[in-house]
Amino acid sequence: MLATADPAFRDDVLKGLAQQPPAIPARWLYDERGSELFDAITRLPSYYPTRTETALLETVMSAIADRAGDGRAVIEFGAGSLTKTPILLKAIRPALYVPIDISGDYLRSSAAQLAEQMPTLAIHPVEANFGNVIELPAEAADHPRLGFFPGSTIGNFIPQSATDLLRHFRATLGAGSLLLIGMDRVKPVERLIEAYDDPEKVTAEFNLNLLHRINRELGSDIRVDAFCHEARWNDMMSRVEMHLVAIREIEFGIADRSFRFAEGQSIHTENSHKYGPRGGRMLLLAGGWTPLAEWTDPARDFALVLAEAQPERFAP
Repeated sequence: MLATADPAFRDDVLKGLAQQPPAIPARWLYDERGSELFDAITRLPSYYPTRTETALLETVMSAIADRAGDGRAVIEFGAGSLTKTPILLKAIRPALYVPIDISGDYLRSSAAQLAEQMPTLAIHPVEANFGNVIELPAEAADHPRLGFFPGSTIGNFIPQSATDLLRHFRATLGAGSLLLIGMDRVKPVERLIEAYDDPEKVTAEFNLNLLHRINRELGSDIRVDAFCHEARWNDMMSRVEMHLVAIREIEFGIADRSFRFAEGQSIHTENSHKYGPRGGRMLLLAGGWTPLAEWTDPARDFALVLAEAQPERFAP
């Protein structure tokens, strides 16, 4: 089992469980089953970000299209949502579309379904970790580029990592490119917690799936029923945190390592940072992107920001 496991997954799990407090990078939540569960989460009544962003895209897309123009290579960081991505692609009539995702099976499935919806669109999937600088397909070389990063995924990264990620986007897309990014806003804590701990328990299954993945791919013997899902609001960090909390003392092994968790101890699995308007713009600027325009829904729950990778300047 370990011989065929992704070495990066194994290393991150072993390192993350050994540190204090234990934590595993959120990207490992998204194997094929995790991606399917997250799609289900986005359709839940309590999970407002997806429907709010989708409605906002439909409302402001003509303004985005006017600024972006036709004929761009659209580079989406993360396999495309079959709800949101077509709204953008139909409006700006791109030269080609390049979805990038670490989950190859899900990426190919998403690209195939989109091809059925838009059979004349050239689609070039790239299986890669979009947290790195990516070499784009040669077909994208002669077209202006528009990066697309919806879903408030930027909030999953701590600010330092988010800044690095935005710099990698800039290096991938190049100076003069545009980036359309979604950012979730701060709102009442009760509403935030319900969005990440839904009554239907789909988010709990999504979070616990990480333990099933560790068992399956790393040959571990974790008793998954010894953990429960918990969502917490961290006001100082302005983020919702997801944890897997041990409901009783448990010990398990991975490779030649042994781990013991006391009752109440948790594995931190994901963050979802919430940004105010100025904080979001400063994050983009720190990552090398100059905000050009910003749109929000009537309740100001969610924002879409269009930014440009302007040439670096020696001085103001």
